[in-house]
Amino acid sequence: MNIHDKAPDFTLQDQDGKEISLKSLRGKVVILFFYPRADTPGCTIEACEFRDTYKKIQKTGAVLLGISPDTPKTQKKFQDKFSLPFPLLADADKKIADAFGVLQEKNMYGKKVMGIVRTTFIIGPNGKIQHIFPKVKPEGHSEEVLSYLKESAKGAA
Repeated sequence: MNIHDKAPDFTLQDQDGKEISLKSLRGKVVILFFYPRADTPGCTIEACEFRDTYKKIQKTGAVLLGISPDTPKTQKKFQDKFSLPFPLLADADKKIADAFGVLQEKNMYGKKVMGIVRTTFIIGPNGKIQHIFPKVKPEGHSEEVLSYLKESAKGAA
């Protein structure tokens, strides 16, 4: 995926089994953050930082969605455990991760495995990719996203 590409459309279940489709969010800026696995150290840091900046992100008008290859039930436990106020989407078959190009070969303890590379996409109101944060470091990432949203809002004004 590259900037200005049309984001792959999808419909996935959230932590409550409710379907959310990207198409239904047209007209809004969507922050789509891919994370490898619910309730693991790095993913917890990233999700909790998004939780802590969520009100500021909402003020920009953007919609925040987390996405991982977990089941809706696992996403629900993760959401409840850390009081995450945004939807967590279940991509159990990794089809959406693959469509966005974040399903890649990783080196895990000397073994090569296919896994999710932590990546965040900003999708514009027109459904096209506006910005990509590749190989995200969990610490400070939500602030980075917030700064980007504020800067791009200034540019649009």
